[in-house]
Amino acid sequence: MQIYLPIAEISVNAYVLFGIGGIVGILSGMFGVGGGFLITPLLFFIGVPPAVAVATSANQIVASSISGVLAHLKRKTVDLRMGTVLLVGGLAGAAAGVRVFSILKASGHVDIMVQLAYVVFLGVIGSLMLVESLRALRRARSGVRTRRKHTWVHALPLKVKFRTSQLYISVIPPLLVGVFVGILSAIMGVGGGFIMVPAMIYILGMPTKVVVGTSLYQIIFVTAFTTVMHATSNQSVDIALALILIIGGVIGAQIGTRLGLRLKAEQLRILLALLVVSVCLKLAFDLVVTPEELYSIATVTAA
Repeated sequence: MQIYLPIAEISVNAYVLFGIGGIVGILSGMFGVGGGFLITPLLFFIGVPPAVAVATSANQIVASSISGVLAHLKRKTVDLRMGTVLLVGGLAGAAAGVRVFSILKASGHVDIMVQLAYVVFLGVIGSLMLVESLRALRRARSGVRTRRKHTWVHALPLKVKFRTSQLYISVIPPLLVGVFVGILSAIMGVGGGFIMVPAMIYILGMPTKVVVGTSLYQIIFVTAFTTVMHATSNQSVDIALALILIIGGVIGAQIGTRLGLRLKAEQLRILLALLVVSVCLKLAFDLVVTPEELYSIATVTAA
């Protein structure tokens, strides 16, 4: 069944869009990521213009994240205090990111910059996550327990107690993580979970069982703010596209939450890292491969 997307100005198969939303919803529930790092490139692949894909994917991220976080709230695996600190930074970063996006769009360079940003960030983050996850899996199998080390984070001022995460650290690192993720959310159309989740684990030292729900909690508000900003500033949100993705995402998030509970933390990290690296390689390939048509010929009639 073909459906016409008025803002993207293309016709696509509605079932394909529903499937994309469902897959990303499953990932959201399993890993605590909004899924934008996957849904936005997938929209590129089916012909949706990058500017529309970035702005519209935020709608689906909000819906699937709400569905996922409700399931985690029932299990009391959401640190609301930590999530609120991350949220404050995220809103500030999103506002700055939308401004940068508008400048890039006006200059005509937004499409290539978004794709390059995906290749760089997904490549770096995915590789680091994969290496660290494999190390954690080996430690778990050998039965060696690593003691929580005091790092530079614990030496900073403005410390706050985060009871759910069992942490007593400065609010500065969570704020900075939130700002960075907010900027990425606006420019790349991502919830930022693929960066936030490893940052919460390896920089802030949060327990993995709390990270997923807390990440989704922050993602809801930052991506909602981002999509409103894009709609008002850039007019690049396609409602028809968003609705189909949302339906699939909400259903998928509930399935993903149940699947995530059956896997160990180390296994979840490795799967997420492999997924991030795979998407990076696909995008990089599309950027360097020779297009089928190097140029087009058009007939020009004299006036």
